Amino acid sequence: MKVIKRDGRTIDFDRTKIEIAIQKANKEVKEKEKATQKEINEIIAYIEELGKKRILVEDIQDIIEQKLMEYDRYELAKKYIVYRYTRTLVRKSNTTDESILGLLRNQDKEVAEGKTKKKLLSAAVQRDYIAGEVSRDLTRRILLPEKISKAHEERILYFHNADYFIQPVIDSCIVNIEDMLDNGTVINGKIIETPKSFQVACTVLTRIIQTVGSNQYGEQSIDLIHLGKYLRRSYNKFKESLTEKYGGKISKEIIEEVVNDRIKEELSSGVQMLIYQINTLTTTNGQTPNVKLFLHLEPEHEYTEENAKIIEEILKQAIQGIKNEDGIYETPIYPKLIYLLDEYNSNENKEYGFLVQMASKCSSVEFIQANKAKEKGKFNQGTVSINLISIAENTKENEDEFWKILDERLELCKEALMCRHYALLGTKSDMSPIHWQHGAIARLKKGEKIDQFLYGDNSTLTLGYIGLEETAKMMKSESNADTDSEVNEFESKILKYLNDRVKKWRKETNVGFALKETVLLLK
Repeated sequence: MKVIKRDGRTIDFDRTKIEIAIQKANKEVKEKEKATQKEINEIIAYIEELGKKRILVEDIQDIIEQKLMEYDRYELAKKYIVYRYTRTLVRKSNTTDESILGLLRNQDKEVAEGKTKKKLLSAAVQRDYIAGEVSRDLTRRILLPEKISKAHEERILYFHNADYFIQPVIDSCIVNIEDMLDNGTVINGKIIETPKSFQVACTVLTRIIQTVGSNQYGEQSIDLIHLGKYLRRSYNKFKESLTEKYGGKISKEIIEEVVNDRIKEELSSGVQMLIYQINTLTTTNGQTPNVKLFLHLEPEHEYTEENAKIIEEILKQAIQGIKNEDGIYETPIYPKLIYLLDEYNSNENKEYGFLVQMASKCSSVEFIQANKAKEKGKFNQGTVSINLISIAENTKENEDEFWKILDERLELCKEALMCRHYALLGTKSDMSPIHWQHGAIARLKKGEKIDQFLYGDNSTLTLGYIGLEETAKMMKSESNADTDSEVNEFESKILKYLNDRVKKWRKETNVGFALKETVLLLK
């Protein structure tokens, strides 16, 4: 068997080089993490039994990493990765210097990323971008297999997590706010007990949002249906206080009227504080927290009346907007308001249908089908998007060639996604206590690994796709298609193909792969 090196040279396969490399990594881990001689022999035998005449040195190294993972030698695999790329650092010059200096020289510049913009004048934003530049550079040169880095550079795929890949942090999550409010949480080493009023619940919620946003790099989703309980608590507290003080002196009707007036004030102040704090707080990356608030009601829910009042007040204040530095009302980007639609949350609901009508007048509200709100503590490990347009450009309406290249690139996407998965394996809960120890996702002990949440339905690895409609039009141009129906049919065919592939990966790995359209300019 011949081994093809990175520079193209071909050498004879030498099994002793593999053993030496693993043994060097062995010396840097604890005894229980070391690979046994039997395991080393099995890895070498597996490579030899492939029966290949020629094999890339990168493929050999990939196999070694994969096999070490199969033996649960996660720490050893990480050490091997470091060993594998040590000389790469020497071979390749650092590429961050000019980009970092460029950021600092253009301090008043705005840099677009996704759908948001960040001003480089802020020290916090500069710090975040410098960290991102360093992470991207190390990820490209050291941590990712060269074929994936090259595919990213050539716009074949987009590796979304490069800015944060050197840290074991997650992408996005649905915060289990019910658990955190009902059972308390801990922020910055201080216990935050369950709130006794609506305003306090709103204050606690904004602190949770800020802390969660500072310890992940994507959006967070909050289901506001869990706030109704605390509006009821405020009502009961006001009524009990007034009854105790004025009971027998004034009528129950007057007490009820006063309580309702105070609840209106509490509701208005609490929602205003929630929206203003979200827009005035910043996470550690110098940005407003990227947060979605889910709005919906549930039939026979204990606090439906309170939740309806909360939604109405949020929509009322969202329509009004908040004042900018010039004193002009404008609609804030965050929080994003997501109205969850189903049979109960619709115009047809005689009692609460007015909320949906009100939401339709609010420019900041997005309507989606009600399914996500029932999830709690779910999170996304990372995202890799496939550029469908580049495949269409290369295949020139040749469908057989299109499906062949799509197959190859999907396997590359899977490998890139699994790189993210393997990078998170072995992460301890101490990395982000708000997520893993204090309820946002889990209630693990200090020092406990998060591995159990990286499998099954607890989390996802997301395959994104870019340019579906454009790709279908390119593959079914006017010379091939008489009607739009053929374009639509080809779109559906691609989507089914991607869905089937994601389901296949899920079965193979027991990792919750998901599919999502991503709108992103590859650059």
